[in-house]
Amino acid sequence: MKTILTVFVSALLAATALAQTADLNTRLRVMALARDAQSTIALIEKERPTANTQTAEWLAGVSWAARGASFVGNWAAAQKYAQEAYDGATELLAAGASIHNDPDLETAVGASVEVLGQAAAAEGDRAAAVEFLHAERERFRGTAVETRIQKNYLLVGLEGKPMPRLAVDRFIGPELPIDTAGKVTVFFFWAHWCSDCKAQIPRLERLHASHAERGLTIIGPTRLYGYVGGGQDATPAQEIAYMEGPRKLEGATLDWMPKPLSNANFINFGVSTTPTMVIVDRQGIVRHYHPGQMSDEQLDAAILPLL
Repeated sequence: MKTILTVFVSALLAATALAQTADLNTRLRVMALARDAQSTIALIEKERPTANTQTAEWLAGVSWAARGASFVGNWAAAQKYAQEAYDGATELLAAGASIHNDPDLETAVGASVEVLGQAAAAEGDRAAAVEFLHAERERFRGTAVETRIQKNYLLVGLEGKPMPRLAVDRFIGPELPIDTAGKVTVFFFWAHWCSDCKAQIPRLERLHASHAERGLTIIGPTRLYGYVGGGQDATPAQEIAYMEGPRKLEGATLDWMPKPLSNANFINFGVSTTPTMVIVDRQGIVRHYHPGQMSDEQLDAAILPLL
C-alpha cells in the first residue's frame, strides 16, 4: 500500500508540475507577443530555480523568452535564451525525442533556430545567418519546423536574388498564364481559411485596377490543407471543390489572378505565415519578402518605385 501511495503521489506531483509549466508557457507567450521582453525574462528567471530545465516544456518557455527579446531588438538576451533552448532541444533529440509528436519540442526547435538566425543577421553577419539556416533546414527537412526555418532563411537570403520558379500542380479556378517576363510581380501566397488573406484582397484589387496596364501582375499561389469549413476533413478533390465554390475568396472573385496550386511552393518559399507577399522587379529579382499582411502604404512604397 505504501508503494502504491508513493507512486500515486509522485504521479500527482509530476502532473501538477507539468500543468504549472504549461501555464507558465502561456504567460510567457502572451508577454513575448506583447513585446514585454523585460517581464518575459524576469518570469523565466523567477521560475528557473525550481523548474526541471531538462524538459521540452521548459525549453519551449525559454524559446519564448528568446523571441520576446528578439521582438524588441535585445539581441544579446535573444541569443542567450535561444542558444539555451537550441542546446537543450538538441540533447533531447539525441536521446531519442521527436518533434513529430511533441509540440513543445517543436516550438523550442523552431523558435531557437529562428532567433539564432535572426541574431546573426542583426549583428551584420548575414552570410553566417544564411549558412546556419540552410544547414538547419536540411537537418529538419520533412518535419513540422522545415517551413518555419525556410521562411527565416528567405528573410535573410532571398531579397536581391532571382525569384525561384513556382511549382504548379493545377490551378484553382481558371487556368491563366503565369506571365512575369518584364513585369513587376506580386506573389500573394494565401490560404482558404485565412482571414488576413481576405483582408488583403481589396488592396490587390486596387493595385490591379490602377497598375496592370503599367506592367504589374499579381499571382496567387495556394495549397491544400486537408480540410474545409469547420475543420472537416476533406480529400484533395473535396477541398478544391470547396475552394472553387463555397469558400471562394470573399469580397472579390479575383478571376483575373492566376492561382497555381502546389504544397511544394509553401515549403520552398517558407510560407508558415499567411499571407506571405513576395515582390519581384522587372528583371526577376526579389525586392521584398514579407510574411503577413501589407497595408496600402507598404504596398505602394514597395511596388511603385519598381514600375
